[in-house]
Amino acid sequence: MTAYPPIVSRFGFSQASLEKLRAAAQTDIHVIEDREEFNRSVKEAEIICGFLPKNWRELAPKLRWLQSPAAGIDSLRENSILAPDSGIIVTTGSGIHVTNISEYVFGSMIMFNRAWPQLVDMQRRHAWPRNIEQYFPETYQVPFRERELHGQTLAIIGMGNIGRRIAQVARAFGMRVLATRHSAKDGEQDPDVDQLFPQSRMLEVLQQSDYIVIAVPLTRDTEKLIGERELRAMQAHAYLVNIARGKVIDEEVLLRALQEGWIAGAGLDVTATEPLPAESLLYDLPNVILTPHISGATEHYEARLADLFADNLRRYRAGQPLRNVYEHQRGY
Repeated sequence: MTAYPPIVSRFGFSQASLEKLRAAAQTDIHVIEDREEFNRSVKEAEIICGFLPKNWRELAPKLRWLQSPAAGIDSLRENSILAPDSGIIVTTGSGIHVTNISEYVFGSMIMFNRAWPQLVDMQRRHAWPRNIEQYFPETYQVPFRERELHGQTLAIIGMGNIGRRIAQVARAFGMRVLATRHSAKDGEQDPDVDQLFPQSRMLEVLQQSDYIVIAVPLTRDTEKLIGERELRAMQAHAYLVNIARGKVIDEEVLLRALQEGWIAGAGLDVTATEPLPAESLLYDLPNVILTPHISGATEHYEARLADLFADNLRRYRAGQPLRNVYEHQRGY
């Protein structure tokens, strides 16, 4: 069997990124994208970049550090590697998605504001109506109006790395920005938002917001964080964007809210079950903009992950604290 180096990646890095990683690690890094070959090849690995199955200890008994390519590691929630006594350092990709996901958020809101999906449909039908409102009176759940972001209130539920960048972009649009953070205290201030609230005051934030972005990690505390009480607290013209995880929202209740007009619409990059079953009603709701979990995917993702991984490799070699270490008490 081939003798693999102690650092193995299942994530396909470019040649330039590999050279950067090898320089930081001062050793070779073997990239194996095939799942079965990867599972056979990590027996000697001390460091792995990728996702591991539940039998990771059998596959990689010498593992000391797992670098996850994802910002959220909820896929490992039932994996013993996250247990406090696993002896394994787990670091996340938190921070590498701030640009691409924040751009996605505003793209979704602007598409909704200008009824862009319906306008594209008009183009496909070669339709040029004098009165746009008459074009889709029966298929659009809320009265058509060309909205603006300027002067509106945006709520960011989860003021982490992604939430901070969303807040900064919102300010450029001239929006008022409210945010919640799990660790925030009453009266605490943040330079990037108009008001910062503890998570316990989320209802108060939802009630006064025109747009709501969900950006919390999925933990046992945040599963179904947004349910009937929260959705009914939102204004009827509010637009909800979820770039966190689908299970943060009670999806059955969200469907009712969208069908019955509790809120105006939703932009969903994530759903409770992925892939979303073909029979899901979400596909056909005209006030939903739905995408298949791609908000974090751009051509720069791999390079940003390589930068983070290289920095952590240098820290690991020097015995320094790593960035984005998973903390069991927080759940992320």
